[in-house]
Amino acid sequence: MKDRVSKFESLLKKHYAERHQARIMKALEWATELHEGQKRASGEPYMIHPMMVAEILTDFNMDYQTVIGGLLHDVVEDTSATLEEVAALFGQEVANLVDGVTKISSVSAESRILQSSLTIQKTLFAMTEDIRVIIIKLADKYHNMSTLGHLPAEKQKRIAKECIEIYAPLAERLGIAWLKAELEDLSLQYLNQTAWTHIVENLKLRQASRNEFLKKVEHKLKVQARSEGLHFEIQARAKHIYSIYNKMKKRKKDLDEMFDLLGVRLICQSVQECYSILGMVHSLWPPIEGRFKDYIAMPKANKYQSLHTTVMCFDGQLLEIQIRTAEMHARAEFGVAAHWAYKKGMNHNRIKPDELRIINKLKGWSPQHSDSIDFLKEIKEELLKDSIYVFTPEGQIIELPKGATPIDFAYHIHTEVGHRCIGARNQSSIIPLNSPLRNTDVVEILTSKNARPHANWLRIAQTGRAKSKIRHWLIHHDEEMRADIEAAEKARAERAEQSEKAAENASENAAEQPAGTETALNAEGRQFQQFFNQEKLRISVGDEKNMMIKMAGCCHPVPGDKIIGYVSRGRGIIVHRTDCNNLEHIPEVQQRLIRCEWAGDEQASTCRFSVLSRKIPDLFSRIDGAIRKINGHLIQGRVEENESGNLIGSFLIELKKENDFNKIKRSIRNIPEVLEITITKETV
Repeated sequence: MKDRVSKFESLLKKHYAERHQARIMKALEWATELHEGQKRASGEPYMIHPMMVAEILTDFNMDYQTVIGGLLHDVVEDTSATLEEVAALFGQEVANLVDGVTKISSVSAESRILQSSLTIQKTLFAMTEDIRVIIIKLADKYHNMSTLGHLPAEKQKRIAKECIEIYAPLAERLGIAWLKAELEDLSLQYLNQTAWTHIVENLKLRQASRNEFLKKVEHKLKVQARSEGLHFEIQARAKHIYSIYNKMKKRKKDLDEMFDLLGVRLICQSVQECYSILGMVHSLWPPIEGRFKDYIAMPKANKYQSLHTTVMCFDGQLLEIQIRTAEMHARAEFGVAAHWAYKKGMNHNRIKPDELRIINKLKGWSPQHSDSIDFLKEIKEELLKDSIYVFTPEGQIIELPKGATPIDFAYHIHTEVGHRCIGARNQSSIIPLNSPLRNTDVVEILTSKNARPHANWLRIAQTGRAKSKIRHWLIHHDEEMRADIEAAEKARAERAEQSEKAAENASENAAEQPAGTETALNAEGRQFQQFFNQEKLRISVGDEKNMMIKMAGCCHPVPGDKIIGYVSRGRGIIVHRTDCNNLEHIPEVQQRLIRCEWAGDEQASTCRFSVLSRKIPDLFSRIDGAIRKINGHLIQGRVEENESGNLIGSFLIELKKENDFNKIKRSIRNIPEVLEITITKETV
């Protein structure tokens, strides 16, 4: 511990005046005394954590009050210290920072979900008063995520999910690009260990060829720059793990099929040079259509500026190139934290917190948001979702969340414009009210005095503002809708309570999954679960029906497929589909193949159906339970997440009577998260 303190003290000397160093060290001593005897899950002294948070804040060049806030961020929550004591020793400014990051007491919150919602709400609104609150919280989250491996698996996933949904997007909104990438990668490691390991191992295997390729690129750029009299710094990198994972999901490709995993950053001194370098790059390699973005002319909401282009480089490999000035690069790395980087000479063009749209949005939120049961959902959709920028016919820029519709645009302009909306026009073309708007659309809202909101607008609208205005109008002008909306609100509250219970019992539910359930990774990088009921999924091998068998994991045979058995050493008979490509690569395969076929119960019927459901951890066990209530049996199933975050499941069941499926269908519909059930193959 003494070595850590000495290292911390040396770090302070590089950044702060002596009087400020003394104040920070006084806070360190007091915090060490308060946390005496406390241990982290790793077994280390607890004080290591606040000290690491303070080091991160020092690397950010934050002012000394913020560093003190980092050292003391847990003293009110985890020790006997009070905010009054913090204020008396270190001033009200530091006390306010500590208060902003202190969790809401679990005693005053009815549930973990409500406690989390209230705590995040408190931190976000404290951020509007002093943005340093969220910077301390992000530093705290970063170190906690770095040491998450010492916690139980259930807690790891819960914390990682919150991090990737709340804190990584917050880092992005504040312009701290590297921190966003780090939080996403750390979260993925616990949310999808299989995908994370797959990507990391593949990147290691490709490292030598990647370095060789980037050297060629760097040499070509330097030679061309000298000939044109241009000067810039070159930074080459592989894209971060979560970015690659998202590309795999979006494009539905495995890592081996992706060729744009590398990026080069060119850093120059002026905006004019940025565009000159862009021209040079495009003269070397042809640009890919639709992959050029000018964030210098149109900065992102977090003030990020850069030119992005993707080119067809050597051997047909795609390469993303970013071009920006040194000042733009510093803002991209530190974001709003650069506001305090007074030693770096950036003060003249720093990001001011009040200039960030997320701060102004929070300040503009009405009090009704603070009591909303959907607060966390609104935070994710309204503040943290990717944005698009559309224009009014007069040229005013409107920022909306990605996926927003003309209805959202109309209510953003004015409540009455939304209420009277009958249609929309994009650059003289009529567009449907339910069509998602795209970046740079020029939108005109068509209105009529006789128009009024419709109930189905609640499904079309994407923003909380639009939904709130529509709901308010319907409640006050439509008696039938009032009852429906109140019933929907009650159902939503019940779903939230059920979701919380499911989350709290995730590990228990996982243990209760039907025997034979296993988890794997598909080619798109998403996890899926599959289930085979060996008792009901009967296979006869020759004249025998009770032999040790295992379904092949490569071709996943299901009833109806033509199958063949492979006699393995020690694992019984492995059943493959007859058209499985892996069979020809198995040694001595011809000598070990054996005829087999599905052996069903002649007295029973089978039916295959699909289910669309909200994401829950125990869909298999719930559906299995619903089927058993009607004396049916789940034979085979597969569940995976789709791109919208819902679950899609395919199931094969055995029925005592053909007409039992309608009863089973009703039983499954009683699962609140199930959205749709479809028969894909009639009973046989």
